[in-house]
Amino acid sequence: MMSFSLLFRKYPLFRTSLYALAVALALAVLSALTFRVRKVPRIEKIDPAVGSAGDTMTISGENFGERRENSFVLISGSRVTSSGYVEWGDSSIRIIIPANAQDGLVYVVTEGGRSRPSFFANAAGIPVEAPPDTKMSLPVVASVSPSSSPVGGVVTISGANFGSVRGGSQVLFSADSGSGEGDAVSVAASDSDFDYESWTDSEIRVRVPDGAATGGVFVRTEKGESGTRRLEVKDSAGKKSRFAGKTYALRLEQDIDSAVSDVDASITLRVPRPVVSFSQPEVELNECVPPPLVSEFKNTLIHQIDVSPSNSQKTGKYKFSEDFVVTVHSVGTDVDLKNVRQYDKNRILYKKYTAADPLVDSESEKVVFLAREIAGNEKNPYLQAKKVYSFLAGNYTLLTNPRTGDGGFTEFFERKSGDACDFSVAFAALLRALGIPCVPVGGILVDADTSVRCHWWNEFYLEGLGWIPVDIALAIGLPFSLTQKVEDPGGYYFGSLDFQHIAFSRGWNEIKQSLVNGKIVRRPRSFALQSIWEESSESSVSYSSLWSVPVVLGIY
Repeated sequence: MMSFSLLFRKYPLFRTSLYALAVALALAVLSALTFRVRKVPRIEKIDPAVGSAGDTMTISGENFGERRENSFVLISGSRVTSSGYVEWGDSSIRIIIPANAQDGLVYVVTEGGRSRPSFFANAAGIPVEAPPDTKMSLPVVASVSPSSSPVGGVVTISGANFGSVRGGSQVLFSADSGSGEGDAVSVAASDSDFDYESWTDSEIRVRVPDGAATGGVFVRTEKGESGTRRLEVKDSAGKKSRFAGKTYALRLEQDIDSAVSDVDASITLRVPRPVVSFSQPEVELNECVPPPLVSEFKNTLIHQIDVSPSNSQKTGKYKFSEDFVVTVHSVGTDVDLKNVRQYDKNRILYKKYTAADPLVDSESEKVVFLAREIAGNEKNPYLQAKKVYSFLAGNYTLLTNPRTGDGGFTEFFERKSGDACDFSVAFAALLRALGIPCVPVGGILVDADTSVRCHWWNEFYLEGLGWIPVDIALAIGLPFSLTQKVEDPGGYYFGSLDFQHIAFSRGWNEIKQSLVNGKIVRRPRSFALQSIWEESSESSVSYSSLWSVPVVLGIY
């Protein structure tokens, strides 16, 4: 038998084949080794989770790779450009948050794959506290001008140490406590009403908020509170009052079941928070299990679930609960008809709440025609609203149980029947068509026996007076047990509201989708009027969800 060494020397083809085999084996070994070391990146934490364009974000985790090369970071579906990377290491990445970054999911993508996401929120949409300023001390209010103003009027606060940007700082005004002690409680200028006109370190221009009463005005920053300056709040159009109320302990619960996915994905829940308003001045998150990803973003609380092929095979079940403590007051109004003024149409509040939105189709030809027909020659906004209220109450039938499904609000005028949500949206559409700012309000009714049902009502705005409550469904006989008896529901629920209404949304809460290709879930005719309740990051995610109507744990 010919020896291996002789074959190697005598036959060139044998040598060539042997070399080729050796190279192939080497490449195979190298490929296997490379495959083994290309591990999927994993994000443990992003800091900050809430930030602004230009801030530096640190992404901590593992398997990012020692060099970036072809790897990249995605924020809300947009790839961070090359100039945005400050540092790249296997366990830490530092980037500059780009100008176009929206709230959404953050991924690290390498040759090893794509990480599970983490959630980022743009600070521009969140009332976060201003960054510390070591040069700033306690705010000082030197003067408030003018010294007398109606609700909605602009006052100028002069002083020092307010901060060059507002951030989470506030201007607070005295409010009616509900017990006749006007200076005992305060109400803050409202972001949703666009009360803040301008803010500098030495001067603030702000509108007197809904519910403000004669008394002290002061500024609150992260450094503390200023002293007060007196402001007389009054208007000839009338008066709005708050009466004794109740404090409710509420629990919200969400269950996610059978969550499965064949790729790494996520499910995001947007849990509505009770709103802060004149009738609902105190809202506190008492407990949240598990702790939320973000505790407050556009009046929602955010939970996020990571779903992967490995963990979805285990249980696929997740439970969440949130306990809130909410104080609610009864509200009443006394309107002097001859002094009701026309609107300042340059106000952002006016433009926002007289325009059509995805829920309130106030620009429909049918709605505009009907609104003008109902109002006739009446020019007084309060009396126009009263005519619309009486028209709906007298000509349409109330369905005591909520309808199923979304939409159908414009067909309400043809059916001439609908649930409380239909009446609320229709009232808002007709008033907006007449140029009267109006919002539908979503929330719950707490019966005398503490049972709870989803409910919808309205508020419309009067210059100098503020938001006026209206509940057509209760006025025309929605079954409901009041703690305090109302003799004339039809008269009472135009301008007054009891403390058994708890609001979770005022107007349509438009929440932007985090990912272009994500799946979203809406919950129509639920206790909040918002565009997104759930969002999953991949079309391959499958799950079921259950949202319970809030329950009352106690009343104080």
